[in-house]
Amino acid sequence: MSRYDRTPRSGSERTNLYDEITGKIIAELEAGRFPWVQPWGKATAKAPLGLPQNASTGRAYSGINILILWGAVVQHGFPGQGWLTYRQAATLGGNVRKGERGTTVVYADRFTPEDEKRRARETGEEPGTIPFLKRFTVFNAAQCEGLPEDIAVAMPPPPPGLIEPRVEALIKATGIDFRIGGDRAFYVPALDHVVVPPPQAYFEPINWHRTALHELGHYAVSRIMPISGA
Repeated sequence: MSRYDRTPRSGSERTNLYDEITGKIIAELEAGRFPWVQPWGKATAKAPLGLPQNASTGRAYSGINILILWGAVVQHGFPGQGWLTYRQAATLGGNVRKGERGTTVVYADRFTPEDEKRRARETGEEPGTIPFLKRFTVFNAAQCEGLPEDIAVAMPPPPPGLIEPRVEALIKATGIDFRIGGDRAFYVPALDHVVVPPPQAYFEPINWHRTALHELGHYAVSRIMPISGA
């Protein structure tokens, strides 16, 4: 579901949002990836060149949203530039996959209150307007399932030969929801799935296997010693 507030925001709230977005972009520009901190680099984006656009309406994003969505494509290695709100995905007959995290974009505009419109009609003056800012949470089409064929985008599988067959067989045998993509490795107990960056992002192939098995270890521990109340 898109998250936004129709209530006009104060100047300080708008400033905070601008600062938040600016800080995120600066962090991306300054971020370094070091082999002794984590054994993988940035995921490589597979999306075609072009402006990000709303996959439902076909409308291209503009302004700061272009940088935000390009950054998300690079960070997570998404294969397409199409984006949807949670509600738009549902309207198209699909849904956002469980556990997926959205990207926040913004929409800035002005509106004219009804009392200002009346005052303008009575005085012949220009009506006053109030600036507002909305936040929207959008998801890449690759984070969704069940979308129409002309919109659906699948994450490409790793190139053949990068995953040791015995490790791949072990992963499948666990029955866990094992996802490959992004630039972080983690296990989500509440949603029971593992996420690991793609093998091609690692400096050494063996380190992908170490990372994958490490995260599977968290999964195994959660099965042996389940969280109280879960």
